[in-house]
Amino acid sequence: MKVKANRIRRVKRAASRGVTLVEVLIVLAIMAIIAGGATALVFPRFKESQVRGAVLSAGVIKTAAQQYLHLDSATGACPTIKELVDGKHLDKGKTDDPWGTQFKIQCDGDEITVISAGRDRKENTPDDVKDDFKDADIKRVAGL
Repeated sequence: MKVKANRIRRVKRAASRGVTLVEVLIVLAIMAIIAGGATALVFPRFKESQVRGAVLSAGVIKTAAQQYLHLDSATGACPTIKELVDGKHLDKGKTDDPWGTQFKIQCDGDEITVISAGRDRKENTPDDVKDDFKDADIKRVAGL
């Protein structure tokens, strides 16, 4: 009887001790696989949303620059970001693209173009973002 009682206690102790290290590692491996798959699905959308945000912000800056030229500019020269902020046409926090660099304003006569250097933060490269991008342009730059 005593042997049977000891065996029952050992079985109860083994059942109540919790999970083994191998079981924990298996669960962690499964979670890592799920997280990796989710990242692979979400990351391209994140890059596309950054480009879309840059296009929208560039459009806002272009509108502010046009208003500045037509209403406040004494010289008719191409405005700078600083002039737009100082003239209260643009909020100081709205002057950077999603990658942390300041937008550039270029003027060719009455035509104003606002450009972001893009993800590589270098001007005149294929990933530059302009205010007049179409959906195909956004997808192309997001795919780079």
